[in-house]
Amino acid sequence: MITRVVFNQKGGVGKSSITVNLAAISALQGYRTLVIDLDPQSNSSQYILGSSHEMGQPLPIFSPNIYHFFEEVIGATQSKGLLGSAIGSLLNTKPKGLDAVIHQSPFANLSVIPASAELGALEHALESKHKIYKLRDSIVKLSSQFDRIYIDTPPAFNFFTLSALIAADRVLIPFDCDVFSHRALLTLLENVMETRQDHNDHLAVEGVIVNQFQAQAKLPREIVEQLRSDQLPVFENMLPPSVIMKESHLKNLPLIHLAAEHKLTQIYRQLFNEIEGVA
Repeated sequence: MITRVVFNQKGGVGKSSITVNLAAISALQGYRTLVIDLDPQSNSSQYILGSSHEMGQPLPIFSPNIYHFFEEVIGATQSKGLLGSAIGSLLNTKPKGLDAVIHQSPFANLSVIPASAELGALEHALESKHKIYKLRDSIVKLSSQFDRIYIDTPPAFNFFTLSALIAADRVLIPFDCDVFSHRALLTLLENVMETRQDHNDHLAVEGVIVNQFQAQAKLPREIVEQLRSDQLPVFENMLPPSVIMKESHLKNLPLIHLAAEHKLTQIYRQLFNEIEGVA
């Protein structure tokens, strides 16, 4: 089993799109694949489990979800003040661990643990009780069920992101080609290196995924060259902007299921093969 965390502290760089589309290709290739959504915005959860909806309609709430796992981690006494004693009592009768919050998606070999907007309410209790290794320990127990795990993270270096980095084998870094992203990348790498030194000595930066790359524009090319001159592992396959991604989100269909022959889908396929080391 290989666990990859998709991480960037800067928002709007395509974390959820990259997570879901790589995971969907992984599943189609026959890997038993799980997406763990740790971002309270729940974009990956909606992308995989949602159904087409009218604009302006509220998004569905997926339950059980990762909130219930972490709630269980800190104990029922902490949870009762957050969900109410009645709900807390019901949750105590359910199976324990990550197994209890896994949802099968509409796509073969692809499962998801949804996120929750309430995650932030648990962060202080989790930190104060030093539960930073619980996600890692629970993921290890899934090794007989899954071949690949992709973890989507919040756009911040917080408890949940650190938990993901501790649980992961490899880090994929989505990157938009602008000066601010370049500066933020240096801070991100420092955090990853510190996590490796303090908590997870086999954690590796697998590569930088360049998103929204406009090959004809001078600045993006210069920034990519700068990354490579800094000896950063930039993947050769870079993702161009495309309106089909918005359609993919709206229809809750990963690109490989929406438009298998589209140029962007083919680049995702090539990127997946590059990541997996497949010729």
